[in-house]
Amino acid sequence: MTSQQFSIHQQSKLDNALVEQLLDRAFGLDRRTKSSYRLREGQTAVDGLSFIARNSAGSIIGTISFWNIHLGQEGTKAILLGPLAVEPDQQATGVGLALMRHGITAAKQASHKLVILIGDAPYYAKVGFKQVPLNTLQMPGANDPKRLLYLELEKGAFITPNGTEPSGLIRSPSRWDARP
Repeated sequence: MTSQQFSIHQQSKLDNALVEQLLDRAFGLDRRTKSSYRLREGQTAVDGLSFIARNSAGSIIGTISFWNIHLGQEGTKAILLGPLAVEPDQQATGVGLALMRHGITAAKQASHKLVILIGDAPYYAKVGFKQVPLNTLQMPGANDPKRLLYLELEKGAFITPNGTEPSGLIRSPSRWDARP
């Protein structure tokens, strides 16, 4: 499948049920137990940064969303990429990369400076993601720290105002606001 055989659109509320079904097919029913879901729990995606890919028949074959988060003790603002999902029979066709590039461009245009995700480093490196230095940031729950990745949309965005890398727990905005 080439990029001419699918198109990318803003996700609407009417798409939500179909997107949830796609996520179940792509990740399995236990997807909600993952640490990235803890960060999204009770939150809404960043307005204007949820997209779907539709094939020529109009079916949803891919989805991507971004969520506000705070990094470490400093509370550096960033957005969490995910979930990024493609219909299992459409994977390795360019849909995921096209959704990522589209979403990252939209995030940059909306003045976001930093994107974080948990994922496969070789795949996400295709659009510039790098591994978060070990022993700096931690996602809530159990996860492989080597899969924690970042992408600066603005040069130097990963460095805190005091000149260091952010360190500590990654939190959702509601958990950051409720911290002691």
